[in-house]
Amino acid sequence: MDWHDKLNQRIVRCQRCPRLVPYRDRIGREKKHEFRDWDYWAKPLPSLGDPNARLLIVGLAPAAHGANRTGRMFTGDSSGRWLFRALHKAEFANQPSWQRRDDGLKLIGSYITAVCHCAPPDNKPLPKEIANCSVYLDEELKRLKNVRVVIVLGKIAFDNYLKGLRRLGVALPKPLPRFAHNTIYQFGGNLPALIASYHPSRQNTNTGKLTEPMFDAVFARARRLLNTAG
Repeated sequence: MDWHDKLNQRIVRCQRCPRLVPYRDRIGREKKHEFRDWDYWAKPLPSLGDPNARLLIVGLAPAAHGANRTGRMFTGDSSGRWLFRALHKAEFANQPSWQRRDDGLKLIGSYITAVCHCAPPDNKPLPKEIANCSVYLDEELKRLKNVRVVIVLGKIAFDNYLKGLRRLGVALPKPLPRFAHNTIYQFGGNLPALIASYHPSRQNTNTGKLTEPMFDAVFARARRLLNTAG
């Protein structure tokens, strides 16, 4: 068993957050009417992908009736439909499926994690809950030795990725860079290039703040960077 499997076992067993544990359990019992026949996952979500990945994607948190239901990151809701479609177009996934964890989807040279591995009420994890989960992100940042590009989905993921770098002893510029969609941040040395993206939440996609071409451009940019890096 490699580090990735061991870490995911720890994540799935996690009971650190007194607000999130009963919430995810209750959602799994009560269910949403349209998913009443589903056996909800209702546990922390393991990270997904290739431990030798060159692309790392950092999201926010599982959706209560999305990944918290299906048991796979970004699977079962509209955010996942956008993400896996974009990954497939940029050749980071073998197919664009997003509805079930047993659909045959495989990530190609990419790895998906989140700043919070449990579904939070109103999709808003508390700062303490993100801090509790940071131990997992920190381990991934240490262990994912081949990552050359990081895509963060949303400002919270952006801020907490930078905090993770600081916890690892990385000296970041002052003032810290500001979040801006499809912007590349380079920190020098052997650090991966960072690309910020709006999160593919309904709030962003239904209002037109994030369009499909805007989102696809982020992953196409990551692909070009990796192709250039060799």
